[in-house]
Amino acid sequence: MAELLPPPTRMVLQQYKGRKVGAEKGFKLLKNKADALKTKFRDICKKIHDNKAGMSEQSTIACFSLTQAEYAAGSFKNKVLENQMQAEVRVTTRTDNVAGVKLPVFNQYETGVDTANTYSLGLGGGGRKIAASKAKYGEYLKQLIKLASLQTSFIAMDEALKITNRRVNALENVTIPRIVTVITYINRELDELEREDFSRLKMVKKKKESKAAAEAKLKAAKEMEEGVVQLSAGVEALDIFAEYETATRDSMPGQAPPKPPGGLFNFAKSTAPVPPAPVDPAPSMLEFDY
Repeated sequence: MAELLPPPTRMVLQQYKGRKVGAEKGFKLLKNKADALKTKFRDICKKIHDNKAGMSEQSTIACFSLTQAEYAAGSFKNKVLENQMQAEVRVTTRTDNVAGVKLPVFNQYETGVDTANTYSLGLGGGGRKIAASKAKYGEYLKQLIKLASLQTSFIAMDEALKITNRRVNALENVTIPRIVTVITYINRELDELEREDFSRLKMVKKKKESKAAAEAKLKAAKEMEEGVVQLSAGVEALDIFAEYETATRDSMPGQAPPKPPGGLFNFAKSTAPVPPAPVDPAPSMLEFDY
């Protein structure tokens, strides 16, 4: 079964959905056709039953009338065979269309052949019985032609009904379930593909988020390292400035310390308090001996 399944794509799914719609529509039409054929079939069966029930009595009456004619006029079989055998009655065929099924219908018509040569039968006696027997057999022939038409229509209708029922059963039990199975399989596979795509997108997003977090962490660490370097550089500059200021103050007492040389970082602000001037030591007694 897996080898017969088509590839699970959107295009194939649309094709099979169209096939399902067509199969369901065809199933409904064939079901209606089968119902119409069944109705006509039952009508034909009823007509055949009624016709056969009437023909049994008519055949008895016709055979009894022939016996009466032979009893009254004697055996006239040889005289009938000696005459020209031309048909006085012929049968035509036409077709009726019932739900797309062509049914043959037989109709009787008179040929108009002159039957004057048959009038000589029964001149010596029994002519009335021969004419009555002929009329009875004429009525019996009409019923027989009608029965032949019904029987032929019955056979054609039965064959068409069998074919239609087979098609209806094939659509209902084979074609439509198979199409539904394929559609279910394609939908299941497409859902599985969508779930796989969703999982893949989640994994990609998770990887991107983890990569972004790692980059942000690395950037923060780098910035922190740069801040530490700058802070250490500032501390070194402060130490250099303090050493320079101390050295200058020790070397030139009573004077303001000069500005640090260029290139050294000056952390002194304009609002910072001025350091107090150093107090001169007491004059030595040796200075006044001059």
